[in-house]
Amino acid sequence: MTDISWLTARPIAHRGYHDQNKTVWENTLSAFGRAINKGFAIECDVHLSSDGVPVIFHDNGLERLTGTDGFIWQRTAGELGVLRVGGTADHVPTLRELLDLVDGRVPLVVELKGIPGRDDGLVKRVCDMLHGYKGKAAIMSFDHWLIRQFPAHAKKIPTGLTAYGTKNHEVEPHFSMLTYGISFTSYSVTELPNRFVDFVREKLDMPVITWTVRDQAMVEHTFAHADQMTFEGFDPDANLTS
Repeated sequence: MTDISWLTARPIAHRGYHDQNKTVWENTLSAFGRAINKGFAIECDVHLSSDGVPVIFHDNGLERLTGTDGFIWQRTAGELGVLRVGGTADHVPTLRELLDLVDGRVPLVVELKGIPGRDDGLVKRVCDMLHGYKGKAAIMSFDHWLIRQFPAHAKKIPTGLTAYGTKNHEVEPHFSMLTYGISFTSYSVTELPNRFVDFVREKLDMPVITWTVRDQAMVEHTFAHADQMTFEGFDPDANLTS
């Protein structure tokens, strides 16, 4: 089994170590550079551009982050690269730009964002890039149709389920994802504990990270029920008590 102890060794900066989009915006090279400087692992979101390039962006739509109409899948990587994020000097980066910037200095947790009918090739293209990357990196997704593709393309890349929910109809589908070889789970911190997380930690010895931790109470809640946190809005080195 691949050693993924690095996944829980350091707090994970949610969409990079941004300042909640005041001056340093989420999922930008500036936010990722700040995380590297602090030695935090980096979580980011990846979509496919219209020309099939993995680009780093959270939303399906462009409006919130770039002030532009339309959707991420309607633009080429080149067109996205000239859009300014939050009116700053930062552009919408490609995954390749992030890999070149990080260059193995901190771990990466790449969340694949599916859009039905618009994400063909996303898993393969991201995995192909990560197979040639020398640093520590994992992929994860909320989207079960993407997770079902992980075994065919991920090979030795650690894979995870991003999830939420405590009710039976929410939790039961998570168990079905265990048949696709996932090696960790990223779970909503506000919905711990629950029987799925308890099962994977206690019965499968699977690491669990949380999202998204924004205060000290949630730090403490994370380490009572999980193994590491994905955080934003504070410096966990200054606040971490567990």
